Amino acid sequence: MQAMAAKLAGGGGGRYDLGQNSEINVTPFVDILLVLLIIFMVAVPMAVTSIKIDLPPAVPPPPNAPKPKEPVFISIQKSGAIFIADKQSSLDNLEYDLNAKFTATGQAGPKDDQRIMIRADADVLYADFMGVLNQLQTSGWFKVGLINEDIH
Repeated sequence: MQAMAAKLAGGGGGRYDLGQNSEINVTPFVDILLVLLIIFMVAVPMAVTSIKIDLPPAVPPPPNAPKPKEPVFISIQKSGAIFIADKQSSLDNLEYDLNAKFTATGQAGPKDDQRIMIRADADVLYADFMGVLNQLQTSGWFKVGLINEDIH
């Protein structure tokens, strides 16, 4: 004969003795998880900031496309001296000297196809730098890049 047992009443220890409970109370754990879930649901959209940029689609150039033309480099020294490649120029003669440089390199043509890269010393005055940029824009060159490190 087999015996079966069940705990029907508290055995010993008095009226208010709860005894040992080996079950885990998960209610506080679930409460904490729900609070953390709400905090993350509110905080994540604020942490993700985006700036809308309308970029052109990335398409590779056709295999027989002409190689892009080399840019002309303009250097601005701390003293305000302007150089086109290795030849010294001035703000007043910048347009003439650039046209001569593009003609000498075989890139004469519309200014929309000509590329210019500007590099300047770290201590160049802002007015000198912006003077060169303004002169280029006034002369019609809009494909202007800025260099902050040496190109090897």
